[in-house]
Amino acid sequence: MDKTKLNKHFILASSSKRRLELLSQIGVYPDLILSPNINEEIFSKEHPRIYVKRMSLEKNIVFQQKYPESIILTADTVVSLGRRILPKTMDRNTAEECLKLISGRRHKVFTSFTLHSPNNSLKTKTIQSIIKFKRLHPDEISYYLASKEWEGKAGGYAIQGIAASFVNFISGSYSNVVGLPLAELYRLLISIGYNFKND
Repeated sequence: MDKTKLNKHFILASSSKRRLELLSQIGVYPDLILSPNINEEIFSKEHPRIYVKRMSLEKNIVFQQKYPESIILTADTVVSLGRRILPKTMDRNTAEECLKLISGRRHKVFTSFTLHSPNNSLKTKTIQSIIKFKRLHPDEISYYLASKEWEGKAGGYAIQGIAASFVNFISGSYSNVVGLPLAELYRLLISIGYNFKND
């Protein structure tokens, strides 16, 4: 297959503004942005790494039949304490619970991304980062909750915002914590012959 065709149509199947911004950093500008609508229920005793991989694959499969000639990128990110997957926080009480759980402790962030290309190849990568928060004072938690940065965020925080001041330690990819491990994605796009744009 002529690899130059790979630049014709790129789909980001994610409604995350953060992922769109991350892609632009490496010269990827999607032609179409879609939101996968799948069941995101966690199976009993499902490990966080297995869960994110399954979600990323299932999101991708949704669009493959309709867009067989497109590059389709899907991803899923979770924050975990041990085997426990912390929720995406949609209300203040849940966000407060998550912040108290990770206060002063190490936790893991897993992002899995899946790339479908027009030659029907399907590749998935799962990346882990380890974060340690400082021990949070109740006033710091209240301040963060008032910012509303936690809304819809895995584990109740966004590392690219105010919560950056809480991070004592990070091991692994920073962009992975934001929502997309750019170095690994870049290498995978190169491997399928994607030509990056600079405008």
